[in-house]
Amino acid sequence: MNGAAKGAVIGGVFLAMVGGAGYGVYTLVDNAGSGHGGGRASADGATAKSAAKGSGPVTDEEAARTAKAFLAAWAAGNDREAAGLTNNTQAAQSAVADYRAAAHVSKAVITPGTPTGTTVPFTVAAEITYEGVTKPLAYSSRLTVVRGATSGKALVDWQPSVIHPQLGKDEKLRAGAPAAPPVKAVDRNGEELTAEKYPSLGPVLDQLRQTYGAKAGGKGGAELWIEPAVPAGPRRTLLTLAEGEPSTLKTTLDANVQAAAEKAVARYPEASVVAVKPSNGHILAVANHRKDGFNAAMEGARAPGSTMKIVTAAMLIDRGRAAADQPAQCTKEASWGGRSFHNLNHFDLPGNAPFATAFARSCNTAFIKRIDDVNDDAALSKEAREVFGIGLDWKTGIRSADGKVPEATGAGAAAEYIGQGQITMNPLNVASITATARTGVFRQPVLVPADLDGRPLAQAARAMKPSVAQQLVRMMRQTAADGTAAEVMSGVRGSDKGAKTGSAEVDGAGSPDSWFTGYSGDVAAAAMVEAGGHGGDAAGPIVAAVLNS
Repeated sequence: MNGAAKGAVIGGVFLAMVGGAGYGVYTLVDNAGSGHGGGRASADGATAKSAAKGSGPVTDEEAARTAKAFLAAWAAGNDREAAGLTNNTQAAQSAVADYRAAAHVSKAVITPGTPTGTTVPFTVAAEITYEGVTKPLAYSSRLTVVRGATSGKALVDWQPSVIHPQLGKDEKLRAGAPAAPPVKAVDRNGEELTAEKYPSLGPVLDQLRQTYGAKAGGKGGAELWIEPAVPAGPRRTLLTLAEGEPSTLKTTLDANVQAAAEKAVARYPEASVVAVKPSNGHILAVANHRKDGFNAAMEGARAPGSTMKIVTAAMLIDRGRAAADQPAQCTKEASWGGRSFHNLNHFDLPGNAPFATAFARSCNTAFIKRIDDVNDDAALSKEAREVFGIGLDWKTGIRSADGKVPEATGAGAAAEYIGQGQITMNPLNVASITATARTGVFRQPVLVPADLDGRPLAQAARAMKPSVAQQLVRMMRQTAADGTAAEVMSGVRGSDKGAKTGSAEVDGAGSPDSWFTGYSGDVAAAAMVEAGGHGGDAAGPIVAAVLNS
């Protein structure tokens, strides 16, 4: 393709058209306005100058010259020349070559913007042509020029986002017939769910299409998409070239709850929430507000803080080592395994305060002081798995992380009793824990009904003892009424409601992660806000808004 590369530079606008074996030929006009005959884009002079060795920071003049040469070579389809102007020739050459061959770009007008130092913005007005169908694609991107580490040349700092701003590491632009037909995802009442209306569902809908598109009976069309870096990742559609025939896929989501969840997480950066129905495990909403687009609500793995005390309390009551009405020692500090633990602001409770009050006030020391009574390093891990289903193989319908409560000894065990240490959870896990506490029975959360594909659902080894369930619900109700969750839950409608707050210290973070979980009637929800502070500060209002929906 290099030898046949043709193109044009018109008033600083780079123009190239792909056609057959090479690029179409345009009349070339240089920046001074002098006309030339047909031929390859004349970036050679700029290339030679930009290739000169230099030292120190890249100058604005070097940056502009290198950017101009690179964009001209790219527009002309000269992948080798374009790659030689970057600091990663192999990756850049592949990407520029794929722009025509794999993304089926039949025409591209690339217009540089006004540089800001060594960063040069530009716009692309392209056309994608596949099997006789042509559709326009317009977008903006930018590039930055740096000094080559060994060559000393001014070079484009190669990033996939130079080709398209949504491309991440090792991702590629591709056009053609998609492997999975489109799906029309609907909520439990038949209302269509789209990424335009519910932005958090973008990654979820991509996964649903990949997993169920063929099974649900749709027919593929033609598209331009972003090929994921890993084979199992979902494709992200950028442009539909020819409409396929979507199948209808019913989910357990509820459009009203999803809308409330989307609005609630938008108030806080790095926030996630999940809502489930305790009576059947159906996931009603999944929402994230994150810069990285990661579905942390279902795939995250962070220490859950004191929301874990729901499981710890169940284990202690289950083994006869605590009871809601029995006194619990809530001292300012407690030591275990050579490490000292304390309560928030070093508070304590009177010696005759019941365990239910220690739970409602989230007293760390009251839990840690019970470790010696349990005398089983695996007790918490067993309770989490056997009763709450944590660590089993959940098949929700899309990717999800199932939570982890490993066995621990010494100070590590004490940390796990209060939701720190090696325990990892996400809002889906914690919402499920609350749902199990509410009903006494683990029901594996699902987003797509299992009868669609016959996949097996995880089953807990045993139901919670009725006496344990009764005491746990009572303590969560007390937490919502006059404990650490009282302020947040006071605005939640309904009389049957319970909650638990949590905050989790993260190494190197200036503020703890904010966790909150609660239920109202037959809805349980959990939220997490990274570095959001204490449970009621950020995660609490998110859960309250979802429960009220």
